[in-house]
Amino acid sequence: MTVPAFESLSARCDWADPKQPLYIAYHDEEWGVPERESGALWEKLVLDGFQAGLSWITILKKREDFRRAFAGFDPDRVARFGAADRSRLLADVTIVRSAAKIDAAIAGARIFLEMRERGEDFAEFLWAFCGGKPIQNGWRSRSDIPSQSAQGVEMSKALKSRGFKFCGPVIVYAFMQAVGMVNDHLITCPRYREVAAMADA
Repeated sequence: MTVPAFESLSARCDWADPKQPLYIAYHDEEWGVPERESGALWEKLVLDGFQAGLSWITILKKREDFRRAFAGFDPDRVARFGAADRSRLLADVTIVRSAAKIDAAIAGARIFLEMRERGEDFAEFLWAFCGGKPIQNGWRSRSDIPSQSAQGVEMSKALKSRGFKFCGPVIVYAFMQAVGMVNDHLITCPRYREVAAMADA
């Protein structure tokens, strides 16, 4: 694995608002860490879909409420959600009450199970788009980081072809950054090399 030279002056990625302890913890402990568990990847993809048009901190603050409302993001349970569950979710003020996004989450659970029944592992399916290992970038400024990538575009197309919603190239690239498929910590960030070291773990 080739990792760009680390800058001597270390500073946390500037998108992590120092006034938001939850955001700092997310940056320092989760963002960019390679995730290879299928259920956890599906949860993150659903939450990124709910983020569409909103800020990630809004979703992050509601994440535990989402987990409660969506049965811990257990695809087997969410796939069985019916009209009563849909009405319950639409009335739940602690989450984002978007009918389209709620419907997409429930449908996505069913697609997840269909893929599993066909012998397709969700994690393997997603990780294949980056060759099975994290892509190590070397950005020095937030303005250098792209909003999408060729791999993200292909992943988006593949997800949509299976019926997933709210998974355009920009949402998918944000997802890839978060689950460690790409290391987009700035090279001035202390987490850059820490996350890079996890690639071979």
